[in-house]
Amino acid sequence: MTRFPKALFLLLLLMAGFPPAARLHGQTLGTMAGEVRDSTGAVIPGANVTVRNTETNVARGVSTNEDGIYSVPALNPGMYEIRVEKNGFKSASRGNIELQVQQTARVDFSLDVGQVSETVEVTGAVPLLTTENATVGTVIEKQRITDLPLNGRNFLSLVALSPNVTYGFAPAAQAGGRQGGTRAGITMSLSGSRATWSNYTLDGISNTDINFNLYIVLPSVEALQEFKVQTGIYPAEFGRAAGQVNVSTKGGTNEYHGSAFEFLRNNRLDARQYFFKDPESPNQLPPEKQPYRQNQYGFTLAGPIRIPKILNGKNRLFFMANYEGFKSRRTVNTFATTMTPAQRSGDFSVIANPLQDPMTRATTATGITSTPFPGNQIPASRFSKGSLLILDRFAPLPNLVQAGLPNRNYQYNAKTPVDKDQFTGRIDLNENANSQWFGRYSWTDELTVTPGIKLNGQPLYTRASQWVIANTRVFSSTKVNEARFGYNSLFNNISQELAGKENVNALLGTPVKISDPNSFGIPNISLANNLSGLGNDANGPFTIDDKVYQASDNFSWVRGKHSLRFGGEYRYNQYLQLGNEFARGRFTTNGSFTANANTLAGGYSGADFLMGAFTQLDSAVALAKGDFRVHEWALYFDDTFKIRPRLTINWGLRWEVAQPLWDKFGNEVNFQIRQPLSKIPNDPNVDRHPVYVRSGTGDFYDGIDFRFTGPVQLARDGRLGKRLIKTDYNNLAPRLGIAYSPSAKWAFRTGFGVFYSQESKNSIFDLNRGMGGRASIVPNVQAPPVLTYTNFIDASKLPVLLASPSGLTWGADSNLATTYTMSYLFNI
Repeated sequence: MTRFPKALFLLLLLMAGFPPAARLHGQTLGTMAGEVRDSTGAVIPGANVTVRNTETNVARGVSTNEDGIYSVPALNPGMYEIRVEKNGFKSASRGNIELQVQQTARVDFSLDVGQVSETVEVTGAVPLLTTENATVGTVIEKQRITDLPLNGRNFLSLVALSPNVTYGFAPAAQAGGRQGGTRAGITMSLSGSRATWSNYTLDGISNTDINFNLYIVLPSVEALQEFKVQTGIYPAEFGRAAGQVNVSTKGGTNEYHGSAFEFLRNNRLDARQYFFKDPESPNQLPPEKQPYRQNQYGFTLAGPIRIPKILNGKNRLFFMANYEGFKSRRTVNTFATTMTPAQRSGDFSVIANPLQDPMTRATTATGITSTPFPGNQIPASRFSKGSLLILDRFAPLPNLVQAGLPNRNYQYNAKTPVDKDQFTGRIDLNENANSQWFGRYSWTDELTVTPGIKLNGQPLYTRASQWVIANTRVFSSTKVNEARFGYNSLFNNISQELAGKENVNALLGTPVKISDPNSFGIPNISLANNLSGLGNDANGPFTIDDKVYQASDNFSWVRGKHSLRFGGEYRYNQYLQLGNEFARGRFTTNGSFTANANTLAGGYSGADFLMGAFTQLDSAVALAKGDFRVHEWALYFDDTFKIRPRLTINWGLRWEVAQPLWDKFGNEVNFQIRQPLSKIPNDPNVDRHPVYVRSGTGDFYDGIDFRFTGPVQLARDGRLGKRLIKTDYNNLAPRLGIAYSPSAKWAFRTGFGVFYSQESKNSIFDLNRGMGGRASIVPNVQAPPVLTYTNFIDASKLPVLLASPSGLTWGADSNLATTYTMSYLFNI
């Protein structure tokens, strides 16, 4: 397929070569359309059609064309009245018409001969069949949002009401809190695509975070007008994913409306646990309910803005303000396994197998020999000071008495606090009959803590905000323009309970120093033999700070039987991410050092840990970090051709481009395979070795505190450009839909479309992990242990020498094409 210049030329040629008009609606707006005929069935051209919003009194007027067709695009969702007038005919009026988000509502009229001053009131429901396009989508209107039960008052759970949607499956385990706040609890698949291939908009601007392609701001139920789920054959105006979730907030009206609410849940009526503890048993605790309390409260106020003697906003200036707070205190009875007082003093006599003294291991002609500890008693002189510190400060003593090896011997109430506040404020201005404005600002602030034993918890703090300003301007009854400008921000930080408080690594004397207080906390201690691990997730801390600047414009033009809508959008993304690379270190032991030296069986992890004898030691030389920049843009063209009153063809073309990430720090590393760089002497397969390519030009190790000593080929010569992945300019997405309605009760719809999906950028951040420089040391467990907390790498001499990249190596095809989905439709 052709590249950028030819693709752009083709799109512009298509836009110039067809008669313009516009029946399709904006991202959160709708369209009123229909036919006007007389009592004999003949069309009436030149009839005056007035569409009035009964809540704000804003009216728009158009005339029917030579085919008796009218169309009023770019209308805010809400309640409307339509009045039709023509000399020689009685006027007709129809009220109580609800226009939904992105809906093309067809309302036809039949005029009787008579005086214009005579008015015929038309009653009856507007037909529910979609006869104007082949779009597959479901509108969840405010009535259902308000009336249907919502656990946690999260309206996105209602997407399950839409066809072609899978909702509520388990999220990816690694995502969790990295998605921010409680976002990991929202899992949906639209049109059979991945959970990260959905696009969210709010009031017509992007509400999608590029990190995991999840929502940024989730407004309160009280602030919503309605939302629509689109799962196929939707117009070329929409892109970035095969499924769309488009949300519209409420605006103010001429009447004041307000509400306040409080929803309380607690444990007063909860049953006790089925597997409760017998109070007669000396080793058990009495039964008790788990403490639980949840409060969700807030208010909404909307109406005209009035300042006595200064401003009367009726019919002109309106506001809506909404606040919601959420407080939850949940306690779960939890068990852990910790080392007993006897074991902490070196007494492991409950273990039947003889524990070997690893310092006595020696290699002989018959194998490896070692001497067991007498009575499985480890002398205090062999204790590790670092392990004693961790046991004393961060590993609680058992509170359940057991015989034999410890197993679930510590019971505690794991408390999970959640505190969330959010606000949405909106102002609507009717500048005049031809210009309407609105502006909105939303923010949310959320803090939750994943509990752990004794200072091992993990706080998660998320802050998001969004603002938008938009204008709808009517140039004539057939020409309407919509312009929007918006800004999103999302900050998310996963840390450790001791972050900013205590540098445990400094107490342990680990060789890699931690300068960022956000990285303070307990190193990750991984144990075996049923012993519970200690410390935080080894991948923490994890911090993202994303910002999105965006602008879009959509122009509608109605002419004859054709409708045209064309426009474009631009987004500038800033995406900062830090972490994911063993900031505090990870120390692993599986009992190999006290096991049989030849079979490596029969050891005990707690004994190895007490001596500071580890089977693997990991630490970051530097945290992986990236400060990315991404430009995205799109152009589109849509035409609706009304061949006959009951037959409509919708077709369009979209061209969208999303550049790969560019890291301002230059820390991205990609790799190429089968590259003939002879940097490994006397290697017959030199052309098969991968080449690690760093973005930019110059010294590969510039600003990096490690060096590879193994057979690793490196390059920083600009061969893959500054983005390491080439931009795909070939993303042309055609759309075609046919809708035929032989009667008011039947509709046949068919269509085809191509939909491009943008990958979550968190996967591309993996290219930066290679420049974090993880030191992973696996000592010889059949020899005496020599490496512990303080000496497993020599950080006093920079750069740190690493044999080769540790752990997984991430890479991406430098010619990576944009993922796309082809969708077909036929329904009745």
